[in-house]
Amino acid sequence: MSFYRGKKVLVTGGTGLIGRPLVEQLMEQGARVRVASLDSPDRCPPNAEFVKANLVYWNECQKVVKGMDLVFNVAGIKGAVGLSMARPASFMVPHLLFNTHMMEAARQADVERYLYVSSIAVYPAAEVFREDDAFQGPPQSSDHFPAYAKRVGELQAQAYIKEFGWERIAIVRPANVYGPGDNFDPQTGMVISALIARIVSGEDPLVVWGDGSSVRDFIYSKDCARGMLLAMEKGANGIPLNLGSGTGYRIRDVVETLCSIVAKPPRVQWDASRQSGDKVRLMDMTRARSVLGFETRYSLEQGLRETYEWFVSNAPGGGGRYNVFEQKKYID
Repeated sequence: MSFYRGKKVLVTGGTGLIGRPLVEQLMEQGARVRVASLDSPDRCPPNAEFVKANLVYWNECQKVVKGMDLVFNVAGIKGAVGLSMARPASFMVPHLLFNTHMMEAARQADVERYLYVSSIAVYPAAEVFREDDAFQGPPQSSDHFPAYAKRVGELQAQAYIKEFGWERIAIVRPANVYGPGDNFDPQTGMVISALIARIVSGEDPLVVWGDGSSVRDFIYSKDCARGMLLAMEKGANGIPLNLGSGTGYRIRDVVETLCSIVAKPPRVQWDASRQSGDKVRLMDMTRARSVLGFETRYSLEQGLRETYEWFVSNAPGGGGRYNVFEQKKYID
C-alpha cells in the first residue's frame, strides 16, 4: 500500500515546474491533493483542489495548511545566471517570507511531515557538492541572495528540531531542474528552457556563451518530483539530501542533443569571450542513493525531448504563469 494513499497533501507551487509532476505522482498514489499557487487555475492538474494564495502572507499560509497531513513547500523563484544579482530583492524577499511563514504554519498545524526545498545554490564553490559541506563557506557570488534565503530555511528547520523536537522535516537540495512548465523567457529563464525558446523562435545562428565545455548536473522535473516523494517518506529527519542526476553534462552536450531533436537545427556559434560560469558543478548522490534508493529514470535526451515537445504545443504565451519579475512590491 502506498505511503500516500488517503493522505491529505498540500503542494505549494503545485502548478510549476516541479510541483505539477509532483501533484500528478501524488494522485497516482492515492493522495488527496490541495494546490496553493499564484498561477492560473488552468495550470493545476485535474482533480486536485486549487487555492489561489500569496504565501508571503501569514494568514494565507495558515489557511492553505489547515486540515493537511503532509506539506510539500515547492513554491520558489528561479532565473537565469546573473538575474539574481540584477534583481536580488525579487529572489530574496519572497523566499524569506513564504518559506518562514509556511514552515511555521505547518508546525503550528502539527502536520505529520513537511518537505522544504532548498537549492544547489547553498553550496560554496566546489566541483562536487556534498551535503555536509554546504555551510563550510559562503555561497558563490552569483547565487548570493537566493542562496542565503535558502540557507535561512534550512536553519529554521534545524532550530525547530533543537527547540521543539520537530524532526518531521525533509530537506532536499535539487540540482538544475528542467522540464515542461518551466520559465521559457530567454531573458529570465535558465539555460535549457532559454535555449529551447530561442531555437523554436528560429534564432540562427544560435549564439551560446562559452565554449560548451562547462559541466552541469541537470535533473528532469519528473525525476526530481519522484525524489521528493521518496524524501518525504524515508528522509523526514532534518538531514539534507541532494537531488540530482550525479552525472555531468557539458553545455555542448545539451545544445547538440537539442539540435538533434528539432526538425531544422540552427547553426551553433560558440562565443568563448563571454562568461560561462564554473567549469564543473556536480551533485554527490551517495546519500540519496543510500537513504532513498533514488536513481534517475530519464536520460538527458528523453527529458529534453519531452520538454521541447511540451513547449512547442503549449508555451509561447506563458499559459497563465505568475511572473514575480513583473511585480513592483512583495507585500501590499
